[in-house]
Amino acid sequence: MIVRLKSIFVLCILSSCTYQSSKTNTGNWPEYNGGPDRNHYSDLDEINKENLSRLEVAWIYHSGGADTVRNRTQMQCNPIIINGILYGVSADSQAFAVQADNGKEIWKTNIKDETFSMTSRGVTYFENDGKPIIFFGYGEWLYALDANSGKLVSTFGAGGKINLRDGLSRPGADKYIIYNTPGIIHKNLLIAGGRVAEGPTALPGDIRAFDVHTGKVVWTFKTIPENNEEGSETWPKDARKNNGGANSWMGMAIDRDKEIVYAPTGSASFDFYGGDRKGNNLYANSLLALDANTGKRIWHFQFVHHDIWDRDPPAPPNLVTIHKDNRSIDAVVQLSKQGFMFVFDRSTGKPIFPVEERPVPASEMPGEYAAATQPFPVLPEPFTRQSFTEADLRKDVANGDSVHAQMQNSNTGQPFIPLSSKRTLFFPGTDGGAQWGGAAVDREDIIYVPAKEVPVYSSLVPTPALSKTNPKEDIYQVHCGSCHGTDRKGDHGGSYPSLTGIGDRYSQAQLIEIINKGRGMMPALAHISKNEKEAVVAFLLGKKSEDTKIESQLSTNPYVITGYNRWYDSTGYPVNTPPWGTLTAINLSSGKRLWQVPLGEYAALKAKGVPATGTDNYGGPLVTAGGLIFIAATPDKKFRAIDKKTGKVLWEHDLPAAGFASPSTYSVNGRQYIVIACGGGKLRGQSGDGYVAFAIKK
Repeated sequence: MIVRLKSIFVLCILSSCTYQSSKTNTGNWPEYNGGPDRNHYSDLDEINKENLSRLEVAWIYHSGGADTVRNRTQMQCNPIIINGILYGVSADSQAFAVQADNGKEIWKTNIKDETFSMTSRGVTYFENDGKPIIFFGYGEWLYALDANSGKLVSTFGAGGKINLRDGLSRPGADKYIIYNTPGIIHKNLLIAGGRVAEGPTALPGDIRAFDVHTGKVVWTFKTIPENNEEGSETWPKDARKNNGGANSWMGMAIDRDKEIVYAPTGSASFDFYGGDRKGNNLYANSLLALDANTGKRIWHFQFVHHDIWDRDPPAPPNLVTIHKDNRSIDAVVQLSKQGFMFVFDRSTGKPIFPVEERPVPASEMPGEYAAATQPFPVLPEPFTRQSFTEADLRKDVANGDSVHAQMQNSNTGQPFIPLSSKRTLFFPGTDGGAQWGGAAVDREDIIYVPAKEVPVYSSLVPTPALSKTNPKEDIYQVHCGSCHGTDRKGDHGGSYPSLTGIGDRYSQAQLIEIINKGRGMMPALAHISKNEKEAVVAFLLGKKSEDTKIESQLSTNPYVITGYNRWYDSTGYPVNTPPWGTLTAINLSSGKRLWQVPLGEYAALKAKGVPATGTDNYGGPLVTAGGLIFIAATPDKKFRAIDKKTGKVLWEHDLPAAGFASPSTYSVNGRQYIVIACGGGKLRGQSGDGYVAFAIKK
């Protein structure tokens, strides 16, 4: 690794391993989402409603690496700022440090490791006896960098890095794992999860604590238990050998006083059919409260039993203190893609508001064992609509006859309808509801949640046998069709791009490399055979079938999903009535909504006089003691300041690319700044590489 060093400018005055609380951060933004509570909150109030009109761009840092031709790079990083230094990740996943008052680069990595493609949401800071360290993920590798220089800390792992795949294996598993969300520091431990694949060959999703000095594993919590371990009764025998996933990809929170780490977990693989994993499948789709010193489970709650909808928690939990029934309660809040919010006592796991197990539909698929009930929180009130019927279609929907006919032939109308061979609707869509940006919480027990309400449809079809007439297409449908569509047209939102005409954009060698390493949302398919990869590429490039024999086991699962298909009409707008994206304020003490407003707008509709409809969105909010919420997140490339009392937009500014990330705020020499990563690259938008910082005009 070559490090470009422009200057060294770090003031280190910390006396402990890391910042212990975000209740007061002395002008820093020291951890992912602001602090160990993940509340996106700052006590800074220099920027407020009275002087907001004077807010202007203070500096822009171009981090480099943006793919502005194909627009396939993103930046989801929530940068941290410590004592005047901002640490972030570039569009091509390089770590960097800049001076936080002017954006001048101090150092930036130039890592060339062969690894899987990734999108990083940030870095983790650790103070090591006056020698600060940055922990940073690059694909499957976890690096330790000297925070002053960006150079490798040679005593960590093998010359400054460890491979997260080490120790995670099972028969037939692929190799895909990336460190996409920053881990948690507790004493001398870095507690981390990771993103794994979502198909039948996924690695297990163990949560591990690494020694910050050596990189050695100190403890492991197995989210898929071994035989006879607690929780194994919710799986078939040898589940850990036969299943993967249940990984903490979304990030964690920690109560350092109680020494408890709160880790949400993902779905077990395969996401949409679980005939091979009969039972509730603990500890997938759960919130785990673990002893931060040992990894021992203290309590857990499972949000979805036997998940066959990919309804795992999308964001880190929020640690809050709420005031209810004349007492203060240390609580933990978890959002869901379904639009639910669960609130638990932080020590015991007891729900603060009632949670009811309600009957849900049975599965129609042969061999499937859908759970008979699912948990529904009575309060807080949902922050999205919970049903989608024909009455929810727009009156002005284009190609209306076709849309209504499709609706009448779809399974819809309530949560938790299992996928079948018939078209089934997810509402909210497969990725929320809430998404990875999470929620902000102020000191007044108010939580602010961005969400989206765009319907998605899909179905299950039998895994195709390898035919003699179209073997290449059969292999494509198994490995690629679930995301890019059986017709290769991708999804309308652009998260999964169209592959039609891909030969005009990529060579055969480039396509093989993408299959091997992944890109953006796409995991690597390194586990499939060489001739399967060549067959997929030949199909995409329209090459005639050669006489060479194609050998493939295709899939161990009897069914494949037909794609994540956002339902838009022919004019390009969601078929349902707005809002399509929202920001909601909920009082955590009462569980009641205070307000909900559309988040985002379409310029073409605005020009016609249509009120703001809200849009699909990715990224989180920032709330400050100045009474403001700052949020980008929308494809209209706006950065907005919103009155936290009313939801009214008070200020907005155009960004160079969409800010699909969460903003940070900090103070240097008494001046408050707000910074947002503008990486674009989703929802068919342009990619960018800019970090844009704002401050009050002097």
